Amino acid sequence: MAAQDDEIRKKKTQWEQGALSQATRRFAFLQEAPARFYNPLDLEGFDFLEQVGFPGDYPFTSGTYPFDPMAGLSKLAAKAPAGSGLTRAAMYSGYGTAEDTRDYYHQNIRRGARQGPNLAMDLPTQCGYDSDNPLMEGEVGKVGVAIDTLRDFEVLYEPYQADLNLDSIASNFTINAPAIFIIGMYVALAQKRGIPPARLRGTPQNDILKEYIARGTYIFPPKPALRLFRDTLVYLTENIPQMNITSMGSYHIREAGATRAQGLAYAMAIASAYLQEGVNAGLDVDRFAPRFTVNNMGGSMEFLKEIAFRRATRRMYARMVKERFGAKNPRSMMIRQQITAQIGASNTTIQRPLNNLSRSVVGAMASALSGGVPAAFPPYDEPLGLGWSREAQQLSQDAARILSCEARMLDVVDPFAGSYCMEALTDQVEAEARAELEKVERMGGIGPGHLKRAMCSGRWRAALTCTKGP
Repeated sequence: MAAQDDEIRKKKTQWEQGALSQATRRFAFLQEAPARFYNPLDLEGFDFLEQVGFPGDYPFTSGTYPFDPMAGLSKLAAKAPAGSGLTRAAMYSGYGTAEDTRDYYHQNIRRGARQGPNLAMDLPTQCGYDSDNPLMEGEVGKVGVAIDTLRDFEVLYEPYQADLNLDSIASNFTINAPAIFIIGMYVALAQKRGIPPARLRGTPQNDILKEYIARGTYIFPPKPALRLFRDTLVYLTENIPQMNITSMGSYHIREAGATRAQGLAYAMAIASAYLQEGVNAGLDVDRFAPRFTVNNMGGSMEFLKEIAFRRATRRMYARMVKERFGAKNPRSMMIRQQITAQIGASNTTIQRPLNNLSRSVVGAMASALSGGVPAAFPPYDEPLGLGWSREAQQLSQDAARILSCEARMLDVVDPFAGSYCMEALTDQVEAEARAELEKVERMGGIGPGHLKRAMCSGRWRAALTCTKGP
């Protein structure tokens, strides 16, 4: 092997001084080669089992599961059969009053929808304000549904009865600071219907730490907010074992300006803080970590790097949970998420919005090639700020079906596994993220000030790149 590496180094030097140098000199505007070629020297000491492994096995680099069931269903070109073992909430939705959103769900069910709601809440609800507060004028019902009381929850869930009752569906609550109160309303509604809380399923986002550095919809200072997170974690673990505890990620962090490495590092720091809260409460990590989920890690149009990012994310998380927290159950080490690679909403444009569908398909292909499903997200009219139209949603779903059923994108799991390029990029992403994570930990963990400054700087550099070029 050493002799072969020496021969490759020799040939590489000859190639750089010969063909590569000649090609570069032909173009006066080039200072160096604009593209890179990877070779075995980029993977010195590569250990397949240690760094990649098989899909569904530690360290989960190639994928969280051995395969996606859609790979089999795509060959049948049919819908998922009933009782497939997956109970998931529908697409993110909610607007206006509880009555408005209720009527929307009634309409969807009449059209054949069988999934529970994935609730978007308006900003007053997210920040703990009542709709009649004068400060909230102009914001009520704008980016989600307004929830003020248990009665609102009762109205909103009127469409979900009989075979779609609360113990037969999953509900997602995209809310953070008041998550514990929304869960309380859901439990109270279930009890009024005679349904034991232990039979409820769903996912509260409940990712409060990222609010301090990215979105800003926090209510309490960080320490009391983490105490609420811990109380929620303990309550759900002991009383509603089928409900997920949190849905984390770096989507909002990257959209706020963080680089790819910063986004991954900050997300890992946040996940570590949440895991530590459970341990501090006296729970074994394997008792609650399997109920942690990831909603989204953000994205970009850099196709190969986003594939590497997803692979590095799974590996980095698995190693952290196993090595730092002593987890023994492989499910504790998995990153469970529905949407993997995607382009990120900030990469869509208002100009010629239909082009965003092409961009979303690029993200969907990256997702399929990085151990996920080809979800073409977001719908093309995302930047218009009007809510996704039915046409845009349908085209996104059609794109996913075309990639699955016609392009056969799911026939091979992690096709880049072992690639000189992809393994080198995956190692690079993880190394850069680990360096950023070490910085965060030296500064005492997640703190609004220094991380927010770093992200603002990243957003400024990105804006400069858009206007002036790299």
